[in-house]
Amino acid sequence: MSQPAQQSIAVLIPCFNEATTIETVIRDFREQLPEATICVFDNNSTDQTAEIARNAGAEVWTETRRGKGNVVRRMFAEIEADIYLMVDGDATYDAASARAMIRELNQKGLDMVVGRRVPAVSGAYRAGHQVGNQMLTNAVARIFGYLLTDILSGYRAMSRRFVKSFPAMSSGFETETELTIHSLQLRLPVGEIETPYFTRPQGSSSKLNTGPDGFRILWTIVRMFVLEKPFQFFFILFLLFLTAASMLFIPVLLEYFETGLVLKFPSLIVAMAGYMMALLCLVMGTLLHTATLSRLEARRFRYLDTPKSG
Repeated sequence: MSQPAQQSIAVLIPCFNEATTIETVIRDFREQLPEATICVFDNNSTDQTAEIARNAGAEVWTETRRGKGNVVRRMFAEIEADIYLMVDGDATYDAASARAMIRELNQKGLDMVVGRRVPAVSGAYRAGHQVGNQMLTNAVARIFGYLLTDILSGYRAMSRRFVKSFPAMSSGFETETELTIHSLQLRLPVGEIETPYFTRPQGSSSKLNTGPDGFRILWTIVRMFVLEKPFQFFFILFLLFLTAASMLFIPVLLEYFETGLVLKFPSLIVAMAGYMMALLCLVMGTLLHTATLSRLEARRFRYLDTPKSG
């Protein structure tokens, strides 16, 4: 199935202080997708990013609240298109892969295609980032299911249905994780293709802080686990409280059978409190699971209510 001629394409480029690279990114994607609208969303940069992008012919928007998640929320709300191609403005992603990603999206009827980063040169993809990406990918796979191998890639082609049903709750770099979990929770068809990943040009610096951003992404996974899988989360707490309470209660019970007396009242009291907490976790998990199903159902209906691309 070929791409319909009437499909509109928007290239969304979130930027913060990318004056060194933004003109190159705009030029490269215009060459590869001349029919697309290039939209640069400047995240309140302190350099000339917005001015350079405007002079290069892109539509420029400004989001004053710092954080990639805030930018993504604004992009998805403001821009209307059939296909959305999101890419960072640091010139590390391969514009020549754009057409292949869109073709994959159309031919297989997918809602998202992720550009899986393959280092084009040694050192383009730092070892620490690769290890962290793999760990976070494995964490998401264990909790929500296996789907993608590069969940932190910032290069994605998405359908209108996907974009308009995405809640965009995060504020920072953890938004890529949220995009992946959204597709897993709604069981949307997604794909992945390899794309070269380049080093940043001289004069361009990364905005990533490996440690803090890694913890933020990990916290996002935990938060999404609680929000999207509440029964599983609270069932784990139920088992922990049940086990701890039983470890205190069983010796008291055995002692009572032997002597007819309860000599360790503090242990008994703590054990009863533990059993109550276990029961409370089970009830909370059940109630929140019902609420989560309602939220997922509403998001699914929002997805189905959005017209297909083209």
